[in-house]
Amino acid sequence: MIYVVATTQVKPDQRDAFIKGAKECIAATRKEKGCLSYESHTSINDPNLFVVVERWETRDDLNAHGRAPHMKVWREYSAPLKVSPTVIEIISDGKVEKF
Repeated sequence: MIYVVATTQVKPDQRDAFIKGAKECIAATRKEKGCLSYESHTSINDPNLFVVVERWETRDDLNAHGRAPHMKVWREYSAPLKVSPTVIEIISDGKVEKF
């Protein structure tokens, strides 16, 4: 099993637009092969900090997710809404990869 933790700091005035787009992306992602869980959370300390926690059956499933058409749309849509790029941590086999 593969776990992913993706953390995104959103511009305060773009929060609503980010949430709207994220809901669409999450709905599409949950239908993907190998997606066991895909949940978005807001920090209790910072309403503009979003954390997505994902679980995937295999690394191949996660890699396919990254190439999915709706993810390309999401990356283009969300880029101007963020303070900085999303930090992605992939956890598998006792190791953590950070992007």
